Amino acid sequence: MTEIYIEQPTIDIKIGDTVSNSRIVEEFKCSPQGGMRRSKTTNTLVLVSKHVVSKSKVYDDKTIGNIYHYTGQGMKGDQSLLFAQNKTLAESGTNNVNVHFFEVFKEGEYIYMGLVNLADTPYQDVQDDEEGNARKVWIFPLQLAAKDNPQSYIDHGLVQEVYEDQERIAKSLSITELEARAIKSGSPASSRKTHTRTYYRSPFIAEYTKRRANGICQLCNQPAPFTDKRGEPYLESHHVIWLSADGPDMIENTVALCPNCHKRMHVKKERADVEKLSALYKTTN
Repeated sequence: MTEIYIEQPTIDIKIGDTVSNSRIVEEFKCSPQGGMRRSKTTNTLVLVSKHVVSKSKVYDDKTIGNIYHYTGQGMKGDQSLLFAQNKTLAESGTNNVNVHFFEVFKEGEYIYMGLVNLADTPYQDVQDDEEGNARKVWIFPLQLAAKDNPQSYIDHGLVQEVYEDQERIAKSLSITELEARAIKSGSPASSRKTHTRTYYRSPFIAEYTKRRANGICQLCNQPAPFTDKRGEPYLESHHVIWLSADGPDMIENTVALCPNCHKRMHVKKERADVEKLSALYKTTN
């Protein structure tokens, strides 16, 4: 069978550029909406990963090392690998469609990360849909075609701003809502290359961990030394197995410590302290 080659148009957007949504539509001749935008005119598929925070957000894509774990198309019910652009992306290794990837950390600002390829076989996960019902989704492991391009690194400040927005939402939730979000957001440690290495921590897990401790440091067993601006006991979330040591970002791997004990764990890391927190971690499993 003769392979059919379709010439790809030149896209006048460079890796690392921040552009508007209208510019994406103009360049790719695609829809202005959705996270997966197929254009037959330019024979491209535009993927948009939005990290902008809202209480009603259904899911967020994760980045682990140099692999993007991108959630497929479909907001309600089980997703199908044969549905619309899920099928296009799943077959992108053979269908001659170029896949372009954008990330959004601030509303209206689309950062072009470049062309992406499937890094592995798509896999299924269980997530809530837009109505809060558990359903099966398809996750696409993607990697940048241009390996280790410094222009594709995200500014650490953008990631931090998203985290702070998530923190504000976490603080507004009830303990019941917080526990549910914390359990659902638990995952293996995830990180990405910014201008420094950044490890993702779920603010819902961190906030739940602190509330669960009820104002008492879980290492020295003393009350929090002071309260924050909201009048809440000030404690800090600590991972028993550090994320940098491949510890999971899950409620079973977090404890609440006073600032002094938290610093002590990172500076001294005495065996007795580690064993005490490790025992506490094991009792919660």
